[in-house]
Amino acid sequence: MMATFAGSIVMLCMLCCAVVLQQNGLALAQDAIPESACMASVVKRSAWGAAKSTNVTYQLKPVANVIVHHTAGERCTTAAGCRELVRNIQAYHQTKNGWSDIGYNFLIGNNFVYEGIGWHRTGAHLRGYNDKSIGMAFIGNFEQERPTARMLQLLTTLLQCGTDLGELTDDYRLYGALQLQGTASPGKLLYAKLQELEHWKSDF
Repeated sequence: MMATFAGSIVMLCMLCCAVVLQQNGLALAQDAIPESACMASVVKRSAWGAAKSTNVTYQLKPVANVIVHHTAGERCTTAAGCRELVRNIQAYHQTKNGWSDIGYNFLIGNNFVYEGIGWHRTGAHLRGYNDKSIGMAFIGNFEQERPTARMLQLLTTLLQCGTDLGELTDDYRLYGALQLQGTASPGKLLYAKLQELEHWKSDF
């Protein structure tokens, strides 16, 4: 009888511990931000048909600088068109420039972000700054066209995601490529919008 009673007590204690652990685990899971949640608008490399990288150079994280570019070419308006355009950019970077992969970490289209080389990998977007920055390119020419509100929202969401995932420092600095090199990128109309963002800095 006593053995049965003791066994019941042990079982009850085990159940209570399991409930507490489950609740704590749930709380931790709710506190953490899964990549799938904040990267929901990002089209992965496999989804846009990326060619294999010939070499990968990893980057120390968190990264303190983000440099924004534009691709300076045509804009894409459909999902299929954007995937094709990103593939074409990668092919150009690999075959014409001789780079190991697409030069940008991410590319921003009309409705989605496209994963370039992604987080914690060194890109080839701005000579002298690649190893200490993340390069993000808006698809289009923003000397002539204004970025849409959706594109700007995609940028701010991606930047917040970067800090949430520990890929960017909380006080990261945001620049247009033209601040650091003799180029028109990211275009005067996009650059004007970048200057309105909290993390934009005038000096590197």
